[in-house]
Amino acid sequence: MSELPPETPQPKPEPTAPSEMARVEAEEREARIKELEAKLNRPPRVGVLPPVAALALLGALGVLWLQRADVEYFGASKTPIDLGAEGDYHFDRAVSNRYTQIHGTPTGRGAYFEDKGKPWIAIGLMDTPLMVVRATLASESFEPGRKGSRPDPRPFSVRGRLLSREDTPVKYSGVFTQVDSYGEIRPKWILIAEAHPGGDFGAMVWASVLGVFALVNAWLLVRGTLFLIRGRARAD
Repeated sequence: MSELPPETPQPKPEPTAPSEMARVEAEEREARIKELEAKLNRPPRVGVLPPVAALALLGALGVLWLQRADVEYFGASKTPIDLGAEGDYHFDRAVSNRYTQIHGTPTGRGAYFEDKGKPWIAIGLMDTPLMVVRATLASESFEPGRKGSRPDPRPFSVRGRLLSREDTPVKYSGVFTQVDSYGEIRPKWILIAEAHPGGDFGAMVWASVLGVFALVNAWLLVRGTLFLIRGRARAD
């Protein structure tokens, strides 16, 4: 029998050198690091410059500060402070920006004015330092530009928001001056009839919007400031 020719050995694939694998892994790792650094260095997509955010934040906080009395009154006690009635008044109990009740006899003259398209009257209570602001009654008539009728003279009870003269909104300064000029009383307090705690939802909604706006700008201010700090650190 003839012998078979010996098999020609096939070349084996050479394994990738360990150094080559390490180099590839290092390059991939470096690429990922550069990608992450690029994302960190990229300016925020949503945001404003820190000075602008700071101004917006201060503005929102300033308006909230001006509205702090309305926010406080919204959550005040719904149990009224009783200031008494004719011959038995207790103004030692009076607290500004609180729900209050009183009974009294109106002064002979009142200051009419219009607010939100509706007629109102500011009248004093005899023998008190208090002026009541309430909607006009059916027996009272008033047209802008004309002198109103004499107020209804009947004694009445009223509940509402009590404010000291110093805490009163500017829109009532004119009626204070007018009631002063009548010489019947010189009011140190104003009671806004039917204004009860928890009733002014509009003020609370507006305050909530301002609060959210302030928080967003505070976040933008911190975020923008940190971005600037990182940029300066890289430049150094």
